[in-house]
Amino acid sequence: MSIEITITILAVSFLISVILGPLIIPILRRLKFGQSIRTEGPKSHMKKAGTPTMGGVIFLISIVTTTIVVGKMLQLFTTQSVVMLLVLAGFGVIGLLDDGIKIVFKRNLGLTSLQKLVGQIIISILAFLLLRLGTFDTSISIPFTDWSVDLGILYVAFLIFWLVGFSNAVNLTDGLDGLVAGTASIAFSAFGVIALFNGQTDVALFTFAVTGALLGFLIFNANPAKVFMGDTGSLALGGALGLVSVIVKEELLLLFIGLVFVIETLSVILQVVSFKARGKRIFKMAPIHHHFELSGWSERKVVAVFWSTALLVAMIAVIAEAYL
Repeated sequence: MSIEITITILAVSFLISVILGPLIIPILRRLKFGQSIRTEGPKSHMKKAGTPTMGGVIFLISIVTTTIVVGKMLQLFTTQSVVMLLVLAGFGVIGLLDDGIKIVFKRNLGLTSLQKLVGQIIISILAFLLLRLGTFDTSISIPFTDWSVDLGILYVAFLIFWLVGFSNAVNLTDGLDGLVAGTASIAFSAFGVIALFNGQTDVALFTFAVTGALLGFLIFNANPAKVFMGDTGSLALGGALGLVSVIVKEELLLLFIGLVFVIETLSVILQVVSFKARGKRIFKMAPIHHHFELSGWSERKVVAVFWSTALLVAMIAVIAEAYL
């Protein structure tokens, strides 16, 4: 894939998001699809109450359109493209239902954890079955080495865990203006470069479509946000990111490229375990981005530091993949 084609993919998905934003955001506002804010969260967030949510539909439409149209034009629309779109859209629908229930019932909780989990598992199994129609490798690669471990049929359990885990990890990270849009665009672009190293141009097309769409969405989502992506966007991005790492056979590398998502999730786990075991909290509030806010950091500073961290680890991973 040439530089010109890559730029074209980024530009097309970026422009679609930019065009859709002014069309969809007023509709969400008229429908009163406003975000409910956690009362126990940082007080500075209360001013965000009522900001339109479910904005993930903006970049989801952009990603799907770009992947299909450009993919067909360049003859890069494959079975893997279908699977990536299935996971993206499927997890997005789960998020859409979750957001919808929150809005209709005016509460901060939507679908139950079990309902979301069942939906995510079903989609993950469908993805596995579709991948198995081809010559899918069921081994897991050890980053920066030539070693791998073949899981065989047990790979389906790993795939479910991976997609569900990262879908929820990205969802937990989505708590500040532009935080997930920025970190996810960096992670997807890193895997796009790795896909090009592997000659997987269909995967690269998808990842760069995601990157461009998220950068376009950031125009409306950066602080102060005019719209939030909601679970519609975050669940979809996390599931798709997990699947991309699987398809390029660099599953465990996602723990490094997606370090911000991993840290956010670990902060929640440690907070819960500590409180239940000792009756004490480790952080002022979890996920950890709220801890930094309550420690006196501005929202923009937290986002800038997390973006910088995501960019640094992504660059290290890509360089290491290129030379090791």
